[in-house]
Amino acid sequence: QVQLVESGGGLVQAGDSLRLSCAASGRTPSTYAMGWFRQAPGKEREFVAAVNWRLGSTYYADSVKGRFTISKDNAKITVYLQMNSLKPEDTAVYYCAVGSSAWHLGRTPPIVDYWGQGTQVTVSS
Repeated sequence: QVQLVESGGGLVQAGDSLRLSCAASGRTPSTYAMGWFRQAPGKEREFVAAVNWRLGSTYYADSVKGRFTISKDNAKITVYLQMNSLKPEDTAVYYCAVGSSAWHLGRTPPIVDYWGQGTQVTVSS
């Protein structure tokens, strides 16, 4: 079992930056990926970004490329999502996720082994 604890959400203005963190604990598998999804009110949950833990390769949704950066801290088993140039349409609950690979997280539908509880990000115009 893996536990995921997210932090860093909040209320910001358009153009601001925010960094989300997700710390994993428990029995993390030997080969895995961590990533972020988001769900806006009335919309389906969508993939945002993922990183393959061993290789460090990263993947992004087109809507956040160039603005968001996913990174990891191996020692802390923590993944971060640096969000720059935030827009009102980025407003959503952001969820951390663990899967077998970034491909599993980024596919439609995603194959997610564990979810975090979510953290709210609100961007005002």
